[in-house]
Amino acid sequence: QVQLVESGGGLVQAGGSLRLSCVASARPFGRYGMGWFRQAPGKEREFVGGINWSGSLTYYADSVKGRFTISRDNAKNTVYLQMNSLKPEDTAVYYCAATAYSSNYYLPPAYNYWGQGTQVTVSS
Repeated sequence: QVQLVESGGGLVQAGGSLRLSCVASARPFGRYGMGWFRQAPGKEREFVGGINWSGSLTYYADSVKGRFTISRDNAKNTVYLQMNSLKPEDTAVYYCAATAYSSNYYLPPAYNYWGQGTQVTVSS
């Protein structure tokens, strides 16, 4: 089983920054694409961005492009979401996700495994 544990959420003022971390039990971690999703109250789950096996390729939703950065450290089995210039509309539960093993894709619906989520709240 693949287990994912997110951390780093919290309360921040608009314009501030947070860095989310996701530690994965997936082995070898370097053969899983990783992604971040979020779900705000009353909204459908949204794909925030993804990163391929090596970290050489990333994809971001238009809503976060230029503000959020996905990175990974395969030696630490960890993927990160650096969130800058946060807006109130970024408020959501953020979920870490992993693709199927050795998937060639890191866009939905490639994701098979999910963390429990971490709350990010951005105040105005």
